[in-house]
Amino acid sequence: MAKWQDDAIEHALAEAPREACGLVVIVKGRKRYWPCKNLAENNDFFVLSPEDFAAAEDAGEVAAIFHSHPKASPTPSDADRAACEHSGLPWHIVNPGTKEWDGCEPCGYKAPLLGREFVWGVQDCWSLARSWYGECWFLELPDWPRPTLQADFDADPMFERCWKAAGFVEVDHDDIQFGDALLISMNSSGLNHCAIYVGQQLMLHHIPGRLSSRDVYGGYYQKNTGRVLRHSSRCQ
Repeated sequence: MAKWQDDAIEHALAEAPREACGLVVIVKGRKRYWPCKNLAENNDFFVLSPEDFAAAEDAGEVAAIFHSHPKASPTPSDADRAACEHSGLPWHIVNPGTKEWDGCEPCGYKAPLLGREFVWGVQDCWSLARSWYGECWFLELPDWPRPTLQADFDADPMFERCWKAAGFVEVDHDDIQFGDALLISMNSSGLNHCAIYVGQQLMLHHIPGRLSSRDVYGGYYQKNTGRVLRHSSRCQ
């Protein structure tokens, strides 16, 4: 086992039962493990500190991303595979208890529209909307950078500033049609959630802590919808 792997396991054991995360950095021609802070509030996920990533880039070349699965096998989850694609780097995963390793590399993986895990900034409500419009209507919508933490986004949602630039126009709530985007307020003073109306009083969306799903568009969701948007390519 390489020295960087021993160092990564040591870090993972120290962080358990919380997921540990770090980087594999090439410094002066050698691979070195670079431990990073996990900013996630939940023990079962990780949000790698941007400051630690920047420091690693200053020290050498970032070659891979590492994290641990302290309570499960190191087999990459669908969320891991999607995040790996998003990062553009190989991922190394270890179970520190068994010292078993696995990982994945960017290979064009696309998560299904239904049943995908929620990962902020990688597989969230806007990621699902982009996937739906791309797969169903062949539209490439922008993927705006999100704040590192979802709480910062909820405090200042970006949708209100960005929907026009994405090619949408607002329509009357009573004129809702298949494929319209819904901007909804979810426990926020602003419109911090995006869903797609898919007909028959159903919407496709993805909320934290749940898999992406179709739900009835009514009650709470309909009451808290602030805008109904239609892509300009579908306007006559």
